[in-house]
This record gives sequence, C-alpha cells and structure tokens, in this order.
Amino acid sequence: MNSFWKRLAVAFSCFFSIIIHGSVPREVIGEVDKPADLPTQTPPVSVPATASQTERQRSETFDRAVQMLALMQRDGRLIDFLSEGISEYPDAQLGAAVRTIHESCRAALNQYVTLEPVLNFEENQPVTLQPGFDADAIKLVGNIVGGPPIRGVLRHKGWRVKQVSLPPLPNGTGRAVVAPAEVEVP
Repeated sequence: MNSFWKRLAVAFSCFFSIIIHGSVPREVIGEVDKPADLPTQTPPVSVPATASQTERQRSETFDRAVQMLALMQRDGRLIDFLSEGISEYPDAQLGAAVRTIHESCRAALNQYVTLEPVLNFEENQPVTLQPGFDADAIKLVGNIVGGPPIRGVLRHKGWRVKQVSLPPLPNGTGRAVVAPAEVEVP
C-alpha cells in the first residue's frame, strides 16, 4: 500500500483529471490498487458538436476545473499546502495542519460535489465481476487469468461523481485565477 502522502497526491491528481478530462490519468493507473465488481454502464449517446460548441465546452471544462481548484484554495488553502515543501516540519505540526486542511477541503468538496462509490461493497471482502463489467471504472490487479466471471478481493471501492453543483462562473478574465494575489496597502 502506498504511503498516505502518495495516496493523497494520487487522489488529487485523479480528482482534477476526472473533472477536467473525464478520466483517470494513465500514469496513475499502474500506481494504485483498485477494486473489482461493478455492473456495466451504458455509454452515453453523443450528438456531433460544431467546432464552436466543442471549443465552448473545452473552455467551460477548463473554467470549471479552475473554479474547483479555487474553491479548494479559498476554503481549505489546498494549493498553498501542496505547493509548500513539508519535509522540514515536524510530524506533530504537520498533523495539526493536515487536520485543518482536510476538514476544510472535505467540507468544500461535500458542498459542491456528490460522490458515490464505484462498488458499494465492503473493502477487503470477496467480489465477483460478471461479464461486461466496466473496465474504465474497475482496475484489475494481481494474477489475472481468464475472463469473467472474475473473483477477487475489493481493495478500494473507487469513487464516481454523481452530481456537481458549482456556483455560476464569474464573468471576465478572472476565470483562470485560482487565488488572487493579495497586496496590503499601508
């Protein structure tokens, strides 16, 4: 199992990649253990978009990802924490800081994003994957031989975004600002 800090970094990387790109980063896929057992999902039907619609959607996706980062920074100072080197701080001081950041970011996440487990079963318990399981939502690890049904042990339930309810985006150029610079005037 990866260390807490590695898992935290991977979790944030996955979270923002899913918000921005709709998928887990390929470089992360091989680094973490994942579960086994999910019903098949029907792929969404897509209607071809015009070039301007596609560009608007990309811009909106980018803006929403920046907005989520800005909310995590505003409410939990997440970017400040992740940008700072922590190796020089004693564990007790780090633990106190992490607790505060965790509580604030968790509250912000819960306010704007509803998550649900990919597999709603007890971790470290046996599960069986039926034919047609969603390979994008379930990663098989270990000794994989043959095809479904596949029996294994659920190591992590996984997370799926059920609903996102972000506030309206601001108008103007401020959409790319995660945290404005602060200048104190004497």
